[in-house]
Amino acid sequence: MTPSAGRVRPALPRVPALAVLHYFLVGYRRTWRAGVFSSFLLPVLTVLGFGVGVGAYIDQGVGGVPYLDWLVPGLIASTALQVAIGDSTWPVFSNFQWIKTYFAQSAAPLRVGDILAGHLLYVLFRVLTTIAAFLLITGLFGALRSPWAVAVVPVVALLGLAVAAPTFAYSAAVSSDSWLAMLFRFAVIPMSLFAGVFFPVESLPEALRWLAYATPLWHAVDLCRAATLGVAPQWSVAGHLLYLAAWALGGWLLARAVFRRRLVV
Repeated sequence: MTPSAGRVRPALPRVPALAVLHYFLVGYRRTWRAGVFSSFLLPVLTVLGFGVGVGAYIDQGVGGVPYLDWLVPGLIASTALQVAIGDSTWPVFSNFQWIKTYFAQSAAPLRVGDILAGHLLYVLFRVLTTIAAFLLITGLFGALRSPWAVAVVPVVALLGLAVAAPTFAYSAAVSSDSWLAMLFRFAVIPMSLFAGVFFPVESLPEALRWLAYATPLWHAVDLCRAATLGVAPQWSVAGHLLYLAAWALGGWLLARAVFRRRLVV
């Protein structure tokens, strides 16, 4: 045995980003219980509070559809957005400013793209597991009217990437976590309220309506609503998907540039 044989480092997987994903999954293994509880409690409370409670006062529903059935796909998309942005703000900021995990990972044989892709995969995992629980609960309430509801899964996955990637860039660029709170106050909350989740966008004034159309959330809401109700979306499916993909690609390029500036000397 050579002197260095006992110090051989374990090889990285063929896709190095999976090593980064594994790191975050190991941490999640110690915290998943609290996440599972909230993942099941949140849809129950929102369905009961908004769909059943508020829906009881809306006799005609929306477009002839019971309010609960109309609301659920919007809540699914909105929940996916909030989980994706929540896991792309303080965790990313802390990995640069507080615990500096990214710097340790960059000192290993990992490229900037590997670090970014691995963490984005973990965010995608969080989005999909949360939405799976949401679909299960709302299905038990009978709020999924079409077998096309399974198409919600790839839609929220694309939405998660579309909002997480640019949020990674934002969180990596800011100098204080106060800017993260401002992101929720001035972007996430307005999107959740006015992007067609709780009422049709067409009821907004024209200027606000076009702002809603510009958000990635509205495109995901329209696709999810078409899937769960078994109807055609307001825009073309290809147009929605291309728009969300453009957000994801643009966010990836921007995030990679910011990460490279912070991690590569």
